[in-house]
Amino acid sequence: MAVSTAQHRAATAPMLILTLFTALIFQQGVADNAAGATTPEELPHRRFEYKYSFKGPHLSQTDGNIPFWIHTGNAIPSADQVRITPSLRSQRGNVWTKGRVNFEHWEAEVTFRVSGRGRMGADGLAVWFTENQGLDGPVYGASDKWNGVGIFFDSFDNDGKKNNPAILVVGNNGNLVYDHQNDGTTQALGTCLRDFRNKPYPVRAKITYYKKTLTIMINNGFTPDREDYEFCTKVDNMIIPSEGFFGISAATGGLADDHDVLSFLLFRLTEPGQQPPPPESEIPKEEKDKYQEEFQNFQQELDKKKEEFQKEHPDVQGEPLEDLYETVNDREIRQVFEGQNRIHLEIKQLNRQLAMILDEQRRYVSVITDEVAKRGTTAESGQLDTASQQLNSVVSTQQEVLKNLNELRNSFYESLRQIGSVQHQGNTGGMGTYETIQHFNDIKEHLHTVKRDVEHLVQRNAQNPAEKVMKCPEVPPMPSCLSTVHFAVFIVVQSVLFFCYIMYKSQQEAAAKKFF
Repeated sequence: MAVSTAQHRAATAPMLILTLFTALIFQQGVADNAAGATTPEELPHRRFEYKYSFKGPHLSQTDGNIPFWIHTGNAIPSADQVRITPSLRSQRGNVWTKGRVNFEHWEAEVTFRVSGRGRMGADGLAVWFTENQGLDGPVYGASDKWNGVGIFFDSFDNDGKKNNPAILVVGNNGNLVYDHQNDGTTQALGTCLRDFRNKPYPVRAKITYYKKTLTIMINNGFTPDREDYEFCTKVDNMIIPSEGFFGISAATGGLADDHDVLSFLLFRLTEPGQQPPPPESEIPKEEKDKYQEEFQNFQQELDKKKEEFQKEHPDVQGEPLEDLYETVNDREIRQVFEGQNRIHLEIKQLNRQLAMILDEQRRYVSVITDEVAKRGTTAESGQLDTASQQLNSVVSTQQEVLKNLNELRNSFYESLRQIGSVQHQGNTGGMGTYETIQHFNDIKEHLHTVKRDVEHLVQRNAQNPAEKVMKCPEVPPMPSCLSTVHFAVFIVVQSVLFFCYIMYKSQQEAAAKKFF
């Protein structure tokens, strides 16, 4: 027994040493992983590339072209967006960069809007990075068998699986034909279901290609926050051409949507620790010489125009160039004078209205005086006293109204005189001094006085007894032309027509098919 026990201990000793050594190695590996997890990964350096981007508000030039981009098909550039396709059937359009992109890592931010009146739309929009420009073709308005990657925003359900609208990432080596019948799901490297049609705010897509990994982030367009992105899909070990063109295309079929792109911003990504090449080293010498020659030609043409202008306008030769433009103070003074002119016109209009009221009051006084004279010859003594008292009260009221109106007219004249004096001071060089402010305060007080006097005048006219005597006859109520039976028949006919229209629209939408 002693021999067997010693042999057993000798056999188990190496096993214990091996177990202890394995535990130490595992603990060291766990510690290294924990230390690596605590150190945050450094973000790549981003540099904006304007030659491969566009955005509003001056997106297109006067000739309708986009700087550094070309557009074909039914694309319509404007000042603040590019309408890739309008909401018409069987439309195709696309925009592509003129120059090749040779970035190893990049990030593109696309802001677009897809809108239509129907519950379903077609066909969709695509963002491309391909070796060659796909100017026209059956795949969302671009050519098939592309060499590169396409991010498709598909809005029409071809396979009937109710999995649209959707976002798909489809790669191609130049030999594959796009699977239209299955919406490209058999060839998709990544996909996510997102409804991007008819959103209150523009939809934003952030497409990042960094270290052979393609990541798609989506802002669903429900909030105005531009950084409110959510994860869509990610494709690892993505191999794309080292050089290529960026493009955006869209197409419509039996159904149609407006596909509008508001901006396309491209950024070059550089790994931490590496310095991006300076911008000067990217411009070839031939291109720099070409730009320099264009600049010199433009400068010569500008000098010629200056000489022609000086010959045509010899009176402004000695004046500095800054005097030809409006300064901030001049613009403020001009706005003040324009406001004074508007006030002047309003007061003139009120003056004309008050003159009309004065004429009416004088006419009423003359009519009442004639009526008193006529009744004085025919009425009896008792009735004459009562009528004369009433007419005398009316005449006194009218005279008081005339007096108030004359005071109002004088106030208006005083306001006009003050405004004219303020404008005269401004024309002679006044720059908004204390006297100008005091004139404005006086005008304000006069206008408040006019407002109170007009309100008082309206109240006195409402209490005028002459208006109580003269009343217009009331119009008899019109008989009802619609009976209950006619109304019920009309409602039934309207309901039948409405249901027939709904059934017809449902059949039309169910029969709509997508074609290319």
